[in-house]
Amino acid sequence: MQVNGWLPRTPLVPADARAIPPNLKKSTQVRRTELTSWLSALACLILLSLCGCDRHDPASSSASGPTSTTITALIWAPDWPEEMLQIAAEFSKLNPDIHVNVQFMIGNSVEENIKPRIASGNLPDLMSLNPNAYAADLADQGLLADVSKTSAWNNMLDPLKEDWTSRQSRRFGIAGGVATTLIYYNRGMFARAGIKELPTNFNEFLAVCEKLKHAGYTPIMWNGGFPNMLGNGPFSSGFANNVVAREPDWKNRISDGTLNLNTPQVADIFAKLMLMPERGFVQRSFMATGYDDGITQFKEGAVAMAFHGSWAAGLLLHGNPFDVGVFIPPWNAPGKQVVPVIGSETGFAVLETPNKAATMRFLEFIAGQGFSIIQRKRQNIPPFKHPSGTVVSDLKIVDYTNMVSRYSVTGSPYYSALPSNSIERLHRLMQDVLFRKITPRQAAKFLDESVKNEAKMHYK
Repeated sequence: MQVNGWLPRTPLVPADARAIPPNLKKSTQVRRTELTSWLSALACLILLSLCGCDRHDPASSSASGPTSTTITALIWAPDWPEEMLQIAAEFSKLNPDIHVNVQFMIGNSVEENIKPRIASGNLPDLMSLNPNAYAADLADQGLLADVSKTSAWNNMLDPLKEDWTSRQSRRFGIAGGVATTLIYYNRGMFARAGIKELPTNFNEFLAVCEKLKHAGYTPIMWNGGFPNMLGNGPFSSGFANNVVAREPDWKNRISDGTLNLNTPQVADIFAKLMLMPERGFVQRSFMATGYDDGITQFKEGAVAMAFHGSWAAGLLLHGNPFDVGVFIPPWNAPGKQVVPVIGSETGFAVLETPNKAATMRFLEFIAGQGFSIIQRKRQNIPPFKHPSGTVVSDLKIVDYTNMVSRYSVTGSPYYSALPSNSIERLHRLMQDVLFRKITPRQAAKFLDESVKNEAKMHYK
């Protein structure tokens, strides 16, 4: 994903990352000014909220009869289920004619929850969705409603809108945030291990891990039991540095089946994934570590680093007995410019059901008054030009996102880069590599076959 249209005029670069020189290139003045204004407004809103100077609009309730419509929301919320239930309850208080039945997705991906519902015709009214080719195809089939007339769409950051627009120009969803991946680290452990400079390439990262291990610390948490995070973390960064950096037209070539992934560079992505446990850099029983377990291990000081996303900033940066820093995952080779990952978070889509009108009202609430409920927990980057309510994004994450958005070449999160069936295939391949059932080179071959088959079956 190219995001050079997001460039702020004056970057807010965190001290930890100043040693990493961004490889910048020019963008249009219009989009530069737009993002500059938005980032400035976001920073001001955060500072105002910290000072207690934010202004709250009084809630208003429409007088109407008893609930007459029940809508079903199928939601991916591995770390914010209580907040989603609260959003639904607050919406129903203000809209007593609509009741929201919240159902939560399970498993390792959004897509594996959606596909059975689509196949059986048991459609929810609103659902979580990733901005990828599978979702765009659902929109072009007429299963997803066009949200271009909503306030939420008009308020969404323009650089994100391309992710949520299908080939037939249907606007099929609203992003849940601006997603970027990063490494959170325990500053105290780094200092006690004698680490004075943050790594800027993969060899330096391995040296940091060796120092941490020698000092008696487990260097990094590996989510072997939740391959979704292996995909978001080491795979997405590996793909960005080994594939996106070499092939500017990678997204179109995945779509038409001409991108060769059966290469040493893709095998290297899987090799790096396996190298960390091989060298004893990850926690014991890492193949049983799930999403919540991994966050807990970092917060309890059992590991020095967590390879995670901006969506977990609220959990990973706060409530710890130690100070936390962040840096760009240095999955680049020595002498090569690092390629960070940035794009849209999993978002929300309205389906073409008889309850579409009521569901559109709920979507507007999620993206409006309800969004601050999510923000209080996650402290991620809002996907909106003018966020509603108090903005509580962590300033470290705002600064980090400013910085990575200025890179001329960036990768996309894996859930928006790969075909949906290939996402599920990738999850198994990564675990098979970690279990030593297959080699990294075999994993690259199987992934290549999956992606090309998807292109043959769906996109040609």
